Amino acid sequence: MSQQFDVAVIGGGPGGYVAAIRAAQLGFKTVCIDKGVNKAGDAPALGGTCLNVGCIPSKALLQSSEHFHAAQHDFAEHGITVGTPKMDVAKMIARKDAIVTKLTGGIAFLFKKNKVESIHGEGSLKGKNGDLWQIEVSGNVIEAKSVIIATGSNPRPLPNVAVDNKTVLDNVGALNLLDVPKKLGLIGSGVIGLEMGSVWNRLGSSVTVLEALPQFMPMADGQVAKEALKTFTAQGLDIQLGVKIEAVENKGKSVTVKYSVNGENKSETFDKLIVAIGRVPNTQGLNADAVGLKINERGFIEVDDECRTNLPNVWAIGDVVRGPMLAHKASEEGVAVAERIAGQKPHVNLGVIPAVVYTTPEMAWVGKTEEQLKEAGVAYRKGQSGFAANGRALGMGQASGFVKMLVDDKTDRILGVHIIGPMASELISEAVVAMEFSASGEDIARIIHAHPTLSEAIHEAALACDKRALHG
Repeated sequence: MSQQFDVAVIGGGPGGYVAAIRAAQLGFKTVCIDKGVNKAGDAPALGGTCLNVGCIPSKALLQSSEHFHAAQHDFAEHGITVGTPKMDVAKMIARKDAIVTKLTGGIAFLFKKNKVESIHGEGSLKGKNGDLWQIEVSGNVIEAKSVIIATGSNPRPLPNVAVDNKTVLDNVGALNLLDVPKKLGLIGSGVIGLEMGSVWNRLGSSVTVLEALPQFMPMADGQVAKEALKTFTAQGLDIQLGVKIEAVENKGKSVTVKYSVNGENKSETFDKLIVAIGRVPNTQGLNADAVGLKINERGFIEVDDECRTNLPNVWAIGDVVRGPMLAHKASEEGVAVAERIAGQKPHVNLGVIPAVVYTTPEMAWVGKTEEQLKEAGVAYRKGQSGFAANGRALGMGQASGFVKMLVDDKTDRILGVHIIGPMASELISEAVVAMEFSASGEDIARIIHAHPTLSEAIHEAALACDKRALHG
């Protein structure tokens, strides 16, 4: 007889493993099926793309590169003399790997603590046996009353360009370089491209970013994108927009990219090329066609507002469904689905999910951009405060950037907050909480913010929405 469970989760990334833990907490007999392996390829590794080859390792490298850059360029201003710093790239990568290993082991511990069974392998839906779904894993079959699909996403391939992760790299290869390339090419200026470009630029690479779109960072507020482009260009990134890739020739130890910009043909040869043109939902191996699981023309599993698929008791969450491809979105959907299976009524507000780019300066936003409000014909007011007059930012030596708040012209309800500057990733949470509780600009303006803190810039932006900023 097959093993039977109340809940089976397919995928052990930030959506899947959180869903499994929450389901177990609610009293369900739960199993999580995941095919991830560690860097060496010789042992299972939970955590999905985010933990193993995405969010976590990239932030570790960003932090290391920021320290190196600070030792080279910023310490002297503070009266600190350190001589000429040297970067041991292999040691930096080893530190990153150690962090990943610690956290993947942490998930395994949490599974044991919460009595979640973990099965290594690829889960495939076979069909139903009465009220139970049958799932094949590595030749064995298990059964479950409810199934949560959390299979994540894969790097979007560039047509006719093979990734070997030696010369032509995706996010995995970009995180494991053991030497600083003299010339680094990046196809794509999204979050992954900008973060990886920033890392290797700070470590000494000459970085060229080739972006197909004519607009830089269209997902961000236009004013933030404009400031970011100016800042990254000043840092040394060569960002070219409106690029059409004609050919990519991998020559083993180098790669040549032939492209055109505004009709002008160009050619560049790089030591390494990173392809980062977005991600696509991963539904491979699910046996979706055979069981009738609906997948739309963009490759996403179709779900309703509560993450139900068209199949009874089959749910889907995270990158494999509509909405932003963000780890924290996947986790919250995982919690919500587990609670819905238990008969509870949780909610996930897709309109108030923060987005963050961990460059220097950081960028973060939540809600509507100014461009979106204009297009929708929404009457709004804007308040803005720069970090140039913020005492904490000046003390940190990171006084560039600003906070921008958008509020409804009639109700004063906060519609969007956009930040470029120091610790934007942390500051944005105040805006998320405020918007989740339908706060007004006046609410933020009346809250006492500690002095001196970076959060005072949010306070000033709220005051500015009512034309009563005190320091700007």
